[in-house]
Amino acid sequence: MSGLLIRPRIRPRVAVVLVYTAAMCMNGLDSTIVNPALYTIAGDFGRPLSAANTVETAFLVALAVGLPVAGWLGDRFGTKRVFLGALTAFTIASAVCGLAPDLNTLVVARAVQGLAGGLLTPVGMTLLFRAFPPHERMKLAKVLIVPTALMPALGPPLGGLLTEHLSWHWLFFVNVPIGTAAVLLGVFGLREHVEGPEGKFDTVGFWLATPALGLLTYALGFGPSQGWTRPAVAVSAALGSVLLVAAVLHQVRAKTPLLKLRLLADRVYGSASALAGVTAAGLMGVLFVFPLLYQASLGASALDAGLSVFPEAVGLMLASQVVDRLLPRLGPRLLTVPALLVAAAVFATLAIPGVAENAWSVRGLMFLIGLVLGTAVLTVQISGFESIGPADMGQAMGLFQIVRTLGGALGIAACAAVIGGGHVTEAAADPGPYRTAVWVTAGLVALGAVMALRLPREAPQPPPFDDEDAPPPGEGLAADEAPAVKG
Repeated sequence: MSGLLIRPRIRPRVAVVLVYTAAMCMNGLDSTIVNPALYTIAGDFGRPLSAANTVETAFLVALAVGLPVAGWLGDRFGTKRVFLGALTAFTIASAVCGLAPDLNTLVVARAVQGLAGGLLTPVGMTLLFRAFPPHERMKLAKVLIVPTALMPALGPPLGGLLTEHLSWHWLFFVNVPIGTAAVLLGVFGLREHVEGPEGKFDTVGFWLATPALGLLTYALGFGPSQGWTRPAVAVSAALGSVLLVAAVLHQVRAKTPLLKLRLLADRVYGSASALAGVTAAGLMGVLFVFPLLYQASLGASALDAGLSVFPEAVGLMLASQVVDRLLPRLGPRLLTVPALLVAAAVFATLAIPGVAENAWSVRGLMFLIGLVLGTAVLTVQISGFESIGPADMGQAMGLFQIVRTLGGALGIAACAAVIGGGHVTEAAADPGPYRTAVWVTAGLVALGAVMALRLPREAPQPPPFDDEDAPPPGEGLAADEAPAVKG
C-alpha cells in the first residue's frame, strides 16, 4: 500500500490534454515558423533562396504523405504507441535540424519532421476525442484552438524574433525540451487503445493515396513561385491528380479501404470536413497574402508584417473562452453561419484601399478575424464528430486532417496565383493584386457560410448515465486507468 501511496498518479484525461497540446503546438509552429528565416538559412549555407525553400516544402510534402496511413496505424498498433513514436521521431528530427551542418541534412531532417507531424495530428486528436465523449467535447475548445489556429499564426513573428536575436537554429532547438517532457508524460499517463483494423492492410490504396497527396502538395507548393508549366510541377500536378482519382475509386470499392471515404456520406461529418477545408483555405490564404499586402501598402519590414497578424491570435484565445458556453445554447448551425458571414465581411474590408495603410485598423480587423473565424473553426471541430463512433474515430480524424491540409495548400496556391507567380516573395509596388487575392479569401469564407447551413441545429446531448466513455466524477477510477483494447 505504501508503494501505491507514494507513486505519482496522472489522470489519463489530464495527461491526454497536456501531451496533445504540447505535441500539436510543436507541429503547428513548425508549419510556419521557418518562413521568416529562409533568407538567413540560404545565406548561412551559401545557397540560393529557391534551394532554401525546399526546407519548408519538404516538411509540407512529408506531412501530406503521412496523413493517409495515420488512422490505420493507430488502429493497428495502438494510438498511444503510434502517437508517442511519432512524437519521439519529431523531437529527434528537431534536434538534427538545429545541428544540421548543410542544407541537404536540414531538408532530410525536416522531411522526417513532416512525416511524424502527419501522424501526430490525426492520431493525437483521436486520443483526445476518445477520452472525451461528444457531450463533453465543448470543454476542449480551449485546447483545440492553441495548436490548430494560434500556433500557425504565431509562427512568423516568433520565427523572425528568434532568427534576429538568437539564430535560426533555435527555431528547432525549442522543440527538444518540450518534446522530451511530453514523451515522458505520455509514457506514464496515456491509456492505450487498439481498435483492430478490419481485414488486411490496403496496399493498393496506400500506393495510390500516399504519392497522390505528396505530389499534389509539391505542385501546390512550387507551382505559384516557379510556374505551373515547369516540367517538375506540371508532371507532379498531373500525376498526383490521376493517382488521387484512382485512389478515390479504389477506396469506395474496396472491402477494407485504407481511408473510409464512406464516412463522408454522413451529413454532419461530411459537411464539417468540407467546411474545414474551405475555412482552412480562406484562413491560410489570408495569413499568407495579407502580410505581403501590408508590405506593399506601407513598405513595412517582413517582421512588422508578421506582427501585423498577431492580434488575430488574441481574438482566437478569446473565442476559445466563449465557444463552450455558446454552443450548447445556440447549436452548431446558428453559431457557425453568422460567424463565417462576419469573417467574410472582415476579410473583404481588409481589401478596401486605405484600410491596410492604417495600422490600428489592421490590428482591430485581425483581432475580429481571430474572434469570429476561431468561433466557427472550433464549433466545426467539436460538432463534426458527434455521429462518429469510437471504432471509426481514427479513420475520421485522418480524413478530416487530409481535407483541411489540402484546403490550406489550395488557399495559399490560389492567392499566390492571383498575385503573380514570379513575385510572391517580394513586396510589389502595386498593392492591387494583393487586394484581389484577399477578396478571393473572403469569397472562400462566404462559401463556407453557405456550406455551414448543413450543420445540425442542436448541440450534442449528454448520453445516458451509464455511458462507459464518461465515468461519473470520483467513480470508475480503476477503469479510467486500464487500457482500452479492442479487436
